[in-house]
Amino acid sequence: MSLPLMMNQISAEPAGGPDVLHLVQGERPQPRADEILIRVQAAGVNRPDVQQRKGLYPPPPGASKLLGLEAAGEVAALGADVTGWTIGAPVTALCNGGAYAEYVTAPASQCLPWPAGFSAVQAAALPETYFTVWANLFDMGHLRPGESVLIHGGSSGIGVTAIQLATALGARAYATAGSAEKCAACEKLGAAAAINYRTADFVTEIELLTDKKGVDVVLDMVGAPYTPGNLKILARDGRLVQIAFLNGSKVDNLDLLPVMLKRLTITGSTMRPRTSTEKAAIAQALHKTVWPLLEAGRCLPVISAVFPLAHAAQAHHLMESSAHIGKIMLRMD
Repeated sequence: MSLPLMMNQISAEPAGGPDVLHLVQGERPQPRADEILIRVQAAGVNRPDVQQRKGLYPPPPGASKLLGLEAAGEVAALGADVTGWTIGAPVTALCNGGAYAEYVTAPASQCLPWPAGFSAVQAAALPETYFTVWANLFDMGHLRPGESVLIHGGSSGIGVTAIQLATALGARAYATAGSAEKCAACEKLGAAAAINYRTADFVTEIELLTDKKGVDVVLDMVGAPYTPGNLKILARDGRLVQIAFLNGSKVDNLDLLPVMLKRLTITGSTMRPRTSTEKAAIAQALHKTVWPLLEAGRCLPVISAVFPLAHAAQAHHLMESSAHIGKIMLRMD
């Protein structure tokens, strides 16, 4: 079957609010030698997409200017150097951009098969979130069985994944969230306790929950306002892993003495600037350790809402409202 030269895609120009997103026609991408061309059936909506739409998170050199960091669909074409995949096979991919479209390319090393029994929407909900959680919580945060972790933003796509994976792999998870409903959802997913940050102080609550021992790891996406409290509730040899700065990155009058006294580590990362080699290593670890859990019905992605591609603006409005629990997805009509 011949492939179309043109495709439907979402434009985010000029930069601005959610309503700048609109459906247009554009040229179908061509896979490079190491890439797979995917006929997209579903794509995920993520916070970095919002930042890129605002003009605050430009794509890296050589990446598509279109939004979208994860997609699932079927293999439509293979680059000259790609082996191990066949046309028509179901595939999910961590994309370097371009997933808000009917076709997208991704390095073959960043592609994985759908877990058995998954739908396109479920498969597309995996890459950005699961890659990010694995890289930060386990590779950089070194979370181990028997340890404890506090996950801020526990009802977000990242949060629900972190709670489930931490619990499944033998750690004790605590979470913060912004409502009683969201806290209940976190506990249903496996959190030992969830703290409503609108009505309680997470530092006080964690000290009570851990008998003042603190937690071994904090996974934080809030940023500056939480940093002093994060350092206070980390146990000796604890690790603070920063994955976003939703409320700012600059902290005034921060006392770093706890870092020395408790031998703390402060680290963090973003996924998009990582090399294909680094992302390939994460993909292999996920396929080995997490895919069997998914196929056993554990640690499943939580889908909050699914919108047609043409309604991408509505999906971004929902993302910015923070009213969702879990992932927001786009599907192709």
